[in-house]
Amino acid sequence: MGQEKLGVLMVNLGTPEAPTPQAVKRYLAEFLGDRRVVDTARWLWWPILNGAILPFRSPRVAKLYQSVWMEEGSPLMVFSRRQEKALAARLPGVPVELGMSYGKPSLPDAIEKLLAQGVTRLVLLPLYPQYSCSTSAAVFDAVARHLTQYRRLPSLHFIRDYAEHPQYIAALKATVERSFAQHGMPDRLLLSFHGIPQRYADQGDDYRTRCEDTARALFAALDLPPGVGMMTFQSRFGREPWLTPYTDETMKGLPAQGVKHVQLICPGFAADCLETLEEIKEQNREIFMEAGGEKFEYIDCLNDEPAHIDLLEQLVRQHA
Repeated sequence: MGQEKLGVLMVNLGTPEAPTPQAVKRYLAEFLGDRRVVDTARWLWWPILNGAILPFRSPRVAKLYQSVWMEEGSPLMVFSRRQEKALAARLPGVPVELGMSYGKPSLPDAIEKLLAQGVTRLVLLPLYPQYSCSTSAAVFDAVARHLTQYRRLPSLHFIRDYAEHPQYIAALKATVERSFAQHGMPDRLLLSFHGIPQRYADQGDDYRTRCEDTARALFAALDLPPGVGMMTFQSRFGREPWLTPYTDETMKGLPAQGVKHVQLICPGFAADCLETLEEIKEQNREIFMEAGGEKFEYIDCLNDEPAHIDLLEQLVRQHA
């Protein structure tokens, strides 16, 4: 047997190529068309998606993207590319490619680049710290689907999640402690995770448990006073119940409980994006302040922090 060659496929959700209604519509059509994301019967979902959601939602979402767009592009893409470059520098001789579940660079294109370089041992690294069927499993599905066209497959090493990994918790702890040092100890530290429908959890998705594992480990590492740490869920979509408590409703109710100073971090996101920079940093700050809050600080995602790249390198080496 010839010598094996390691390669790394980093995966995140994806982003529109431009902050325009047309680009957002293309992106949302691919994202919301995935059965792992929305599992409604196609005969019912397609008319709703194409006839109601995409035409009306795309222009509104495009304006939100415009408010956070960076000079180099979409925040998610900018930070993901920085992560890709930094991880590659830590792994000399190991090809590292970024693929997005939706949009570009696509997962098939990233896989093709890796296989073209002779990769025989592929580490699949979804940048989702907490497993969910709607994210990590969707990545596995897409990779497996593309590999069906090959006679010769690489060995595949799938990193399911890293919700309690010591380096992940240490990196989060450091960012929170920097915020505490700069802004003081808040009345509440909120950990806001992206939500999923409650039905998914009822059917066996252990996402909530993995979020709780992260929260428990981080609160213990920070040695917070009782009652300071809270866990909430954001970004719900549609009318069915999602995981609770909801971040926006929590922010609205905290000032009436005497909570005047809040700091918030989004540990489920490996890179800042629309959901953190616009929904949390802007919308939820406004909700809290209008309800009577006095101080709100958003704590950035780990992005391309050296401690985050340390974690990603360790994850690859542990599974290589």
